[in-house]
Amino acid sequence: MCGRAGRVLCPVCRRDLPGRAETRWPTPCPPGLARPVAVGEYDGALKLLVNAHKEQQRFALAGPLGDLLALSVLAHAAPGGAPPRAQEPPRPVLLVPVPSRAVVIRRRGHDPLLRITQRASSRLRGLGVRAAARRLLRSVRMAEDQSRLGAADRARNLAGSMACPAAAAARVVGQGRGAAPLVVVVDDVITTGATVREAQRALEAQGIEVAGIAVVAATRRTRARPVDHADGR
Repeated sequence: MCGRAGRVLCPVCRRDLPGRAETRWPTPCPPGLARPVAVGEYDGALKLLVNAHKEQQRFALAGPLGDLLALSVLAHAAPGGAPPRAQEPPRPVLLVPVPSRAVVIRRRGHDPLLRITQRASSRLRGLGVRAAARRLLRSVRMAEDQSRLGAADRARNLAGSMACPAAAAARVVGQGRGAAPLVVVVDDVITTGATVREAQRALEAQGIEVAGIAVVAATRRTRARPVDHADGR
């Protein structure tokens, strides 16, 4: 972000944003984590965008952030991350955001992740993907601040902190009679993977299969490699 007066994100800076997503595994990786995909490192412009939208209420940034998140979701929803061909209707995709605590939403004055998830869903529909965003998860226990915790401590801190109500899960599982949706857990940033792994656990506890993790950015502690749809980790 160049900081040009009168613009949240100038056209030049927007054109310089990443145009593809990559698989980015945390190191160490939480056991059983579904494949995580991000468009870039949590640094530079991506870090500025995420924080300006989240903490400074720069709501206009939900557009570019949602479009970036859509790229990560496409890596799970379409071969090679490309929009589907018209003659091959894609499997419906359900984007499930990691829940924010009510106290945090009140402090910020908005739910930033829900906002960009809804934008990503809209962007995907424009590309021919039958996508929807749904808040299936809720926080059931307040976790401690994680900013100074390592990977193992974060996992312990978050264990059992999220839940998926049975009624909501039943509606998703019931869709399996037709074209079962591809369920993707979404977040803005992945660091150790503990948060998205807890979200995945809560969904799987109710019988919902999680196809993958999609985020905007990954911290530098992660290891990047090209998207590989045969990767079963």
